[in-house]
Amino acid sequence: MTIKRIGMGKRMSACVVYGGVARLAGFVAEAAVGKSVKEQTADILAQIDATLKEAGTDKTKLLKANIWLTDIGTFGQMNEAWDAWVSQGHTPARATVESKLAAPGLDVEIMVEAAI
Repeated sequence: MTIKRIGMGKRMSACVVYGGVARLAGFVAEAAVGKSVKEQTADILAQIDATLKEAGTDKTKLLKANIWLTDIGTFGQMNEAWDAWVSQGHTPARATVESKLAAPGLDVEIMVEAAI
């Protein structure tokens, strides 16, 4: 089986496709750094959409999502953006936890897997 790497860098790839599954790296905000958790989440989900498309799949084929928040008190804000984005009837298994993230101003990180 062939391994396809998308957005490959020195340290990691944005997505690795193998065995009929696209495994995305953890995505953080780009345009919305330092903004609200809802805005950061929407920014991340747009990046995920673009990466899934490049991998040959989409959010209707999500299998799993892991979400990290720097403050679990912002769970509702994250869910506002998530609920507006996720495809009803195609919701993945999901876990959300509170954790420190890599840099100040980054308050959400999301990692997903999707079937091809």
